[in-house]
Amino acid sequence: QVHLVESGGGWAQSGGSLRLSCTASGDTDSDYCLGWFREAPGKQREAVANIDNYGTTRYAQSVKGRFTVSQDNKMTLYLQMNSLKPEDTGTYYCGADLLCPATLASGIDYWGQGTQVTVSS
Repeated sequence: QVHLVESGGGWAQSGGSLRLSCTASGDTDSDYCLGWFREAPGKQREAVANIDNYGTTRYAQSVKGRFTVSQDNKMTLYLQMNSLKPEDTGTYYCGADLLCPATLASGIDYWGQGTQVTVSS
């Protein structure tokens, strides 16, 4: 089992920046890929960004050019969020998928507890 803990959420003004971190522990020797997802009030959880075993990154169209996903190693994932918009508000989750890459919320095997991001206009 992979245990995920997110940190770095908070409040930002429109145009501001935040950096999220996700730390994995537990069965980190297993094969998995990490990704970021978010859930806005009243909306389904959606994929934001992910990185696969080859370092290839993928982004939702809504965040391209503003967010950057990176990974130190298998156990630490980051999301640098710049030029934040009010529509970026939501709970951000880190997810681990045993079938890489972590592109779909429905395919995630392990979830973190989430971290709240609030962007005011």
